[in-house]
Amino acid sequence: MSRSASAVSSLSLIRDCLDALLHPSAQYDALTRARHRAFMAPRLLGSLAALASFPAFLAMRGAPTAIEVAAFAWLIAPILLSWFLSRTGCYEGAHVLSSLALAGLVMMIAASTGGIASFAAVWLVVIPIEAALSASRRVVAFAFALAMICAALLSVLGHYHILPVVDPAVASNSTLVGFGVVSAIFYAAGLAFGAESLARTSVALLFVEEERYRLLAHNMSDVLSRHSRNGAVRFISPAVEIMLGVPASRLLAHGLFDRVHVADRPAYLTALSDAARGEPRSVEFRVRRDAARGETAEFIWVEMRCRPLDQTAADAEVVAVIRDVTDRKVQEQALEQARNAAEQADASKTRFLATMSHELRTPLNAIIGFSEMIAQEDVLGLDAARRKEYAQLINDSGQHLLSVVNGILDMSKMESGNFEISPEPFAPRPALLNCCNLVALKARESGVDLVTRVPDDLPVVNGDPRAFKQIVLNLVSNAIKFTERGGKVTVSAGVEGSRLLLRVSDTGVGIAADDLKRIGDPFFQAGKTYQRRHEGTGLGLSIVKGLVGLHHGEMNVESKVGEGTIVSVALPLAFTPPVAVEPTSNVSTLKPALRSGLQEQTHQVKKSA
Repeated sequence: MSRSASAVSSLSLIRDCLDALLHPSAQYDALTRARHRAFMAPRLLGSLAALASFPAFLAMRGAPTAIEVAAFAWLIAPILLSWFLSRTGCYEGAHVLSSLALAGLVMMIAASTGGIASFAAVWLVVIPIEAALSASRRVVAFAFALAMICAALLSVLGHYHILPVVDPAVASNSTLVGFGVVSAIFYAAGLAFGAESLARTSVALLFVEEERYRLLAHNMSDVLSRHSRNGAVRFISPAVEIMLGVPASRLLAHGLFDRVHVADRPAYLTALSDAARGEPRSVEFRVRRDAARGETAEFIWVEMRCRPLDQTAADAEVVAVIRDVTDRKVQEQALEQARNAAEQADASKTRFLATMSHELRTPLNAIIGFSEMIAQEDVLGLDAARRKEYAQLINDSGQHLLSVVNGILDMSKMESGNFEISPEPFAPRPALLNCCNLVALKARESGVDLVTRVPDDLPVVNGDPRAFKQIVLNLVSNAIKFTERGGKVTVSAGVEGSRLLLRVSDTGVGIAADDLKRIGDPFFQAGKTYQRRHEGTGLGLSIVKGLVGLHHGEMNVESKVGEGTIVSVALPLAFTPPVAVEPTSNVSTLKPALRSGLQEQTHQVKKSA
């Protein structure tokens, strides 16, 4: 146990000493470090062993010959090669120098012991084998060419008898031939073990790298994928199972493409095609995600950043990183909706101010003007009939101003949830006929034919009669106001299931399709403000919509420009008010963004009034 421990500590000491000699360029790469260590370790150990045995050789052999001196010099030369590699870090250069040193030693010994037939000539085979450890084709090619040149040179010199004459007994000495072959085999075996060690180190490092990338691919939230030019998936990381709720194997080939939203598929394929041509691309698209059992599948937003793997290849592959950006998309949509709501609120404020500037100034100017004239009746010489006329105009203007303010206040109450309705049983037919009689005079003055079609057997309705009358008056007045002279307004009522259906149709100017979807918004009036031919604040249908909503009813508007408008209101026959817990708005169709602006403008109107 102690011997093995001491052996391990000795190996660790040797490894530490070798690592201290390595060039800084080889310190941070395990494979490069192993190659430098494999080059230096056998050469340093061999050279040190040669130096240690040289004194004993001299004692036994006596004065060495030139060949023996050259052999010992070659055994010491690897120290210089190791020093060169340690100082420069040039791995290929060190192998080239090592091939030259070995070739020089073989040439010197072979030239002195028989040329190409020398026992040392077999070592020429070792030169390219040693160069193979460099893992460089250039070094191997150089070593091969060097060995061939040396062999050719020995053959030519021997053929022309240029080499020194060698004793035939020495040239044919089987002991020397055997020594040459055995020593070459041992050296080649050492090179083979070194190559095997490097290969094992390379495989181990490769496995470590693969395991590291596999660990990243399994644990990172983003999905890694490899695609062909046509979008087919060749690899996709397991993180996609969490993102899409489907095994990665089902997304190979065109499995991922089949899950991309149909509208986003062109952008998806275009990004991959551009990336395959060498242009990195980023694209956002929707992809279907499998839901858990009992839930419906949904589309999520993902962002894919793709770039080519090899731009020089004819069929370049694309590597992509896919990230779930659904939360960001939801936030962007929420910001966009908030921005639109703010813009609409600002536009509503502008429309409110533009409308109120006319609707409030006109009656106030009339009140102020005619009251001043009555105050100066002595100067103007007004008679009783003229004073009565002016007083009536002041009263009419005050009533109009009061109706405007009441409309704003009612709208504000409904918006804030403070508008109270008092449901009670009432007969809708008399209430409806009464409202039509109230606006009949206005219809005759406008040249509009008002038709009422109400059956006698309408059932009793449970609701707020005051709100019902306000709904009818607003709808009928609106229809008369926007119907040209000679037109027709029809008011009809009936029962549909458990609801009372009220319908007001006219043959008026109609409403454009763009404006139709905004009918019922506070202060909104169809058409442009500067093109208006009719008075009004734009609150009539808004109040109707709010009152219908408070009764849990429905309002529908159908219209075509130049053909007229049909407004249908459906109210429940037996309305039951909800239990009051906390004042909240029942008018879900009104935009919350209008509340603060509406309340502020209402306050201003109260001050002006």
